[in-house]
Order: sequence, then structure tokens, then C-alpha cells
Amino acid sequence: QFGELLMVIKNADELRQLTYEILHVAGANKNHAEIVSEHLVLANLRGVDSHGVWHVPGYVEAIQNGSIILDKEPEIAKETEVSALINGGWNFGHVVTEFAIQTAIEKANNREVSVVSVVQTHHIGRLGHYAEIAAREGMISMVWAGGQGAEEPAAVPFGGRKPLFHTNPIAMGIPLGTEEPIIIDFATSATAGVKVVNAFNRKEKLPPQCIVDKDGNPTTDPNDFFNGGAHLPFGGHKGYALMLATEFLGRTFSGSDNGANLNYSNPLFRRHGVTLIVFRADLFQSFSEYAKRADEMSQRTQAIPPAPGFEEVLLPGMPEAKAQNIRQEDGIPIADDIWQSIAETASALGIKT
Repeated sequence: QFGELLMVIKNADELRQLTYEILHVAGANKNHAEIVSEHLVLANLRGVDSHGVWHVPGYVEAIQNGSIILDKEPEIAKETEVSALINGGWNFGHVVTEFAIQTAIEKANNREVSVVSVVQTHHIGRLGHYAEIAAREGMISMVWAGGQGAEEPAAVPFGGRKPLFHTNPIAMGIPLGTEEPIIIDFATSATAGVKVVNAFNRKEKLPPQCIVDKDGNPTTDPNDFFNGGAHLPFGGHKGYALMLATEFLGRTFSGSDNGANLNYSNPLFRRHGVTLIVFRADLFQSFSEYAKRADEMSQRTQAIPPAPGFEEVLLPGMPEAKAQNIRQEDGIPIADDIWQSIAETASALGIKT
């Protein structure tokens, strides 16, 4: 029992191997299956279950219906010394965006800063994953993912009653010196789409101020979302402003509309675009000087006495790092209904769980 849900506990290595086998048997090549399985299980390890192995059955279905196109490698369509536009060919978004962040890091190493955009990509998973990759290389990064609402709108603008955007997530990564990097990663909607789906499937209520019904009235009933309702931006007009910025940077700036192929089967990702901005943390001082000041700021922040109801002041990314330490040792809890879905997908492919 975990909360109010029945859970199964799975070892990370076993879960990674099973995920790899499912994706590989479904048609992904070994390299791509490895990248995606690593990404998904790491999301679970870090406590971000909404972006973990929950997605495996959906990805297999997307392979089978042609929404994930497996025979395309990401390619650079246009580039300069400090920028690149990458066409993903609607392969796994994790494969495409990992190629993009590595391209951005290489360019920033050579020219201090870089901007890389991605078009024609399927679901890219947990955005913080890419910020973590950059932070390990001494890079500060930002990731902006928009455009999913172009044909499948699911979030209302502040003050509006009809959806226009999607969950429009963003991430930022800031390396420190001796400590884990600061990783900021959230949807600009009040809650992730996966959480609405899970609440609907489990007949649970959502927290207040997450969604509206078809008439724009706030509601906690996930049924209202699927009957013409929509996400709300988090934090009112402030979250809406970030949601709008993400749409401009992820979709408009990248030119993802230019690559929209109306014959592509999944309208959610038809105009999906992602922009990554990466720059060296030692741009204006040596990295040792930067790291010293970054650690000092980190330590000063954590030294603030906790408010009533809190045990300590944490930096963004610390809860995920703590979760990883625990789950690496104790195993990954997976809700029983999610595990059942994964097991059924594996069985249909002839894989034992």
C-alpha cells in the first residue's frame, strides 16, 4: 500500500531491462531503446512518475500506429557556429532531444553560447533530464517545449474560457560546485496532463484551481476535463505569461509550423517545437570562482530556518535527488494499475514480466 493506491516495487535495473526489451521487440533499434528506457526509468527514480514507465504502453501503441517513426535519425536541417535547427522525423522525442542537447553543449563549448531548436518530434519526456545533462558539463540551460496545443488545445489562457495552449513545460539547469545542480522543471499548467488522466482512471478528484469545465468554471472533477474542459495556468496571470513565452519560444521561434506534415498521424505533435538555450557557467569568470559563489548561494538558501510545517529549505532538484537515493536502494513503487498495463503490453509482445 502506498498512499491509497496498491503498489508494486520494482528494481531499477530490472525495470530498465524490461522497458528496453518491450521497446526493442516493438521495433526500436538497440540504441534508441536504450536511450528511452534509461530516460523513463531515471524519471521514476527521481520521483517524477508522470514521465516514467507509465508511458511505455502508449509509446508501443504509437509505434504500431505510426505516430513514432522508427527509421528516422535526428538530423541538422540548418546551423551556424552558435545555432542549429534539428529535424527529428517524429522519432522518439527522447532520442531527438538528447541529440539536440549534445549538439547545443558542443556548440556552447566552442562558442560559449548556443541556441538549438527541434521540430518534428514525438513526446520528449522529462525536460529536466536535458537540463541535468547540460549541468554535468558545466552549462546553464533552458528548455522550452510548445506547440502541442496548436491542434490539440488543452489549456486556457488567463481569463479565457476556451483552450488555446497545452501544458507547455519548461526546464532550467544551473550547475553548482560541490553540490547537485539546481534543476527547475515544471508544466506551466497547474498540473501535468498525466495526473488528470490518472485521476480520471482512478475516479479521483483533482486539487482546486487545476482545471476548468467546458464553460470555463473551475472544477475538481476530471470528467469535466474530458467533456470539453481544459487546464488552468499555474499561478494565474504569471503562469499564463510563462505558458505564452513557452509557446513563442518552443513553437513560433523554432518554426515548427513550417515542418508540420498534415499526413503525420498524431495532431498533438504535428506542430510540436522545442528550443534549448545553453551557455557556459564560466562565461564571465573562472569556473572555480563561479562554483564557489554558486555553492555559497546554495548554502545560504538552505541555511534559512524552515517555516512551520517544513523540515528544511530545499533547492529545486533536491527532492528528486533525495528520491533517487531512496528508490535506487529500496526500489521503484509503481501503481498497480500502471504495472498491469505495462505487463499486458509486454505479454502482447511475447515478453514475460
